[in-house]
Parts: sequence; C-alpha cells; structure tokens
Amino acid sequence: MWPDSQSHPLYTDSYFNLTRKILQEHGDIEVTYAVFMRRPVTLASKMAIDWLYKMTEERGVAVKIETLFKEGAWVGAGEPMFYISGSMVALVDLETIFLQKLGAACVAAYNAYHMSMELPQVGFIAMDARHCAGTEMAELMAYGASVGSKKAISKNGAKGFIGCATDATAHHFGMTYGIGTMPHALIGYAGSTLKAAKLFHKTFPERALTVLVDYYGNEIDDAIEVATEFPELVDSGQLGVRIDTHGGRFVQGLDTQESYAVLDRNIPNAIRGYRTEQELKYLMGTGVSAAAIWYMREQLNKAGFYKVKIIASSGFSPDKCRVFSLAKAPVDIIGTGSYLPSNWSDTYATADIISYNGVSQVKIGREFLFSRNKSASDKGGKI
Repeated sequence: MWPDSQSHPLYTDSYFNLTRKILQEHGDIEVTYAVFMRRPVTLASKMAIDWLYKMTEERGVAVKIETLFKEGAWVGAGEPMFYISGSMVALVDLETIFLQKLGAACVAAYNAYHMSMELPQVGFIAMDARHCAGTEMAELMAYGASVGSKKAISKNGAKGFIGCATDATAHHFGMTYGIGTMPHALIGYAGSTLKAAKLFHKTFPERALTVLVDYYGNEIDDAIEVATEFPELVDSGQLGVRIDTHGGRFVQGLDTQESYAVLDRNIPNAIRGYRTEQELKYLMGTGVSAAAIWYMREQLNKAGFYKVKIIASSGFSPDKCRVFSLAKAPVDIIGTGSYLPSNWSDTYATADIISYNGVSQVKIGREFLFSRNKSASDKGGKI
C-alpha cells in the first residue's frame, strides 16, 4: 500500500500534481479512464486496484471501477482492462503509481502462466527477489507469479509455483516462509558439498534437504555422495539435489557429443527437428541443459537413488521451459527469477481519459478505447 497519501505526491509525475491544483481552483468534473497495455498479458490488477481504492477512500470520494476481465484472464494488446470513473480531482494524480503497480505484475503473471503450462508436472519456486529493483517490485513480481500460477493450476492441474524464496512474499503462495536450504556460500564455508549438507541437516533436522552440487564442478559425484550419506532422507523423498551450473562449462561427465548421446538415449525426438541455436543450447549446451538433467537422473538411478529429487535453476525463462518440455526433462522443481519481464517496455500500462462529464473524448489515435466488447468467457463486472 505504499506510497501513502502524504508521500505519494513526491513520486507522481509533477504535471498530474499541477493539474490537480488547477482543478481544485477552477472546478471538478466527472471523468472515465480506460486502462490498457500494448502487449498481451495476464491480468494481475488487485494490488493496483486496492491501492487506488485506499487512496480515494482516504480522500472521502467514491470511484467506480468496471472491470472487463477477471483476475488471471488473458487480455489482448490494446484491449481496455477496465474503466475507472469518478472525480477528476480525486483521480488525476493517482495515475503514475497506479500504472506502476499494474503493468509489470501483468507481464510476470503472463510469463509464470506459460511456464507452468509448459511444464505442468514441475513445481516452480519464485527466486526473483535478488533481481528486483527493491522490495516493492519483489512484492509485485511474487504476486504476478501467483496469479499466473493459479490460472495454470485451474486450467490444467499444473503444479505451478509452489512458493518463493523470501518470507515477506510467501503469503502469495499460501506459505508462511520462503523456500530454500543453502547458497553456494555455505558450501564454500564448509569446505565441501557433503560437509555443508551435514551442517544444514544438523542445524535443521526436521527440514527437507536440497543440496547444491555444482560448486566444485562435481555434480554427479557430489550428488551421489550426499545421497549415500542420507539414506533416510532419500527413502522419505526429503532429499533433493539442485543443479545451478553456470553457462561457462558442462555438467560433470558431459560435453557436446555426450550430451547429444544422452538425449538420443532418452528422448530422441527432441533432437530430430529443426532447432535454433538458443534451443540447442537449452537442449545440450553448457550450463543447466535438458541433457544435464537427463544425465543426472540416469546416474542417480544407476546408483539406486530413484527417489532423489532434481531441482534446476539458472536462466529458466518461458523459452527455456518450452524447450525442457519438448525434451521431457525429468526435473522435479525449477527455481526461477526469469519469469520477470525481459523487455521492460513491455510492462508499460497506459491510462487515458475517454469521457469528461459524460461527453466522450479522447486524444486522436486512441478511439479504440471506446470499445466495450467483453470476452464471454472472461466477462467481468463492477468491483
């Protein structure tokens, strides 16, 4: 709900503040705003709308918001999301913050939805906080991921986003705490992957254990060593190994030729069709590739550790998730911050006044905002 009524003028565009002052001195009118985005999105508007209601309530005025789509609905480029009607004095200076809270969350929701739909059998963890420009953005991004995830869960039973990395935003996923066990720093401190796992388990014996295995470049050996050390956790399904191998090298035991062979053994169709250079990298390149996941699964199974979960992280965007789906990569959980909008201009939401005291008027070129056509499946209403 930040900024509040006292601080928000400092963060809004100055011409809105000046316009409000003019209106206060020369007379108020009733207006209607149309709000839209320039690209397809998944509607994630609750935080923006809640803030708008809070601000207008504090000003002692009522506004009407006619929503044209349900939360989580697909909205096309240029389609009005909702119409906001009320006092121009009360609304004119709220546009800046309102749009800030709307656009990015809608794009994050869109990306999270498509990632969840591409890999419905995989649970996702929102690990975006470190990539966000402050805590307010982190709140918006977690919220957006939760909206897109819920839509995928509802539509096809996907696992979707099962949680996030921070306690503050865990509530968006029905959780009390963030999910996570150890960073690379703990392994460096302990001096070995196994020692780090032992330290964690000794300190938090009741928690499931996910162990990073790429610190020393011995992903396979370290994964098997940890699994051998904790047979009870393996049998109870409480042990996972997380691969976060950077793009400068292959996972232990792989190179281009062996990566190709791994995919050919397990999912040959994934490498039979035309693939772009980037898709080939996701399939069998350096870093956390589909071949790396298949190879880890092969080696764990060969050692008898069928129940050890595989967690993957490192650059899991919608495109990478699509390629992993093509490769049927046997990954259980994906940690991602790459559902964040990659092209920030995509997040720009826009509001235009389309009615002044009941008279329709909008700047030339925006006449399409007068349309009130509603999708039959996503029809909204007044909120």
